[in-house]
Amino acid sequence: MLLRLPDPDARYSAVRLTSDLPAQEFARDNGEWRLDFDRKDVERLEYQLEVETAAGTESLLDPGNPNTAPGAFGDKSVLLLPSYEPPAWLDAPHVEGEKTKLAVRRVQTEIWSPSDTDPDEPLPLLLAHDGPEYDTLSQLTRFSAVKIAAGELPPHRVALLAPRERDEWYSASPRYTRMLMQDVLPKLPPSHGAPAAIGASLGALALLFAQRRHGAFGALFLQSGSFFIPRYDAHESRFPHYHRVVGFVRETLRAAEPATVPTVLTCGAAEENIHNNRVMAETLQAPLHELTDTHNYTAWRDAFVPHLARLLADTW
Repeated sequence: MLLRLPDPDARYSAVRLTSDLPAQEFARDNGEWRLDFDRKDVERLEYQLEVETAAGTESLLDPGNPNTAPGAFGDKSVLLLPSYEPPAWLDAPHVEGEKTKLAVRRVQTEIWSPSDTDPDEPLPLLLAHDGPEYDTLSQLTRFSAVKIAAGELPPHRVALLAPRERDEWYSASPRYTRMLMQDVLPKLPPSHGAPAAIGASLGALALLFAQRRHGAFGALFLQSGSFFIPRYDAHESRFPHYHRVVGFVRETLRAAEPATVPTVLTCGAAEENIHNNRVMAETLQAPLHELTDTHNYTAWRDAFVPHLARLLADTW
């Protein structure tokens, strides 16, 4: 696919495509900048254009591409290859739902429930790290509402946990895990068994840490987990809690114990995290589904069907 950026006045001295993939340089040709994007492992890519001018470097959306996507760090342009299709469930019928705030001292938590359920009735429960982002950017509770309406999942609740100190809390932190076990889980609505849990990036790592330490969950859906391994992830060494993450991952790999509950991993085949996810999936003896997207909430949303739906149906 050919990307173009007009520059008839030669304002730019360089143009780069920046994304979760290595940056790619555009070439100047006859008053415009051009890049032939050709990746067989990517059907959808969120990106920005980094341009160099006399005043410095800036990032901008692609003016020639109307497709954009919101993200935790602002909007990005979206490259959609002809083979990409958004999930059909986005437009499917759904049950009505409502959210209520849960009184938890340190972890902001909301509970989504189908509107016609009794608050005191035990129901299956899905806990989500980065819950507000998962709901806004991946439409997690819409997914639940659609699958309940279709009869593919039983009526259930979703606990949306917001991170306050994300880098600290989600990086194999014993302090956060104690808060989760002592302050959050005991206050969740009544459920049938331990909750299933979903998390992405560091949020996935934190779920695995809590499960290995305390057996907190009944199933795990781990997306693009930040399972740092030095031979693949030395570039992450500036992360403040890099060594704590590496220590937990090393401990997990050395133990070589399979997952104790149903566990599914997803990760973009072109992501930096794909190598450590492959190693972790092999260690846990859990399936890893490789996606044709990168490290973003739409990619994680697109994996809900069939992978999350199947995990929850089998677990519940």
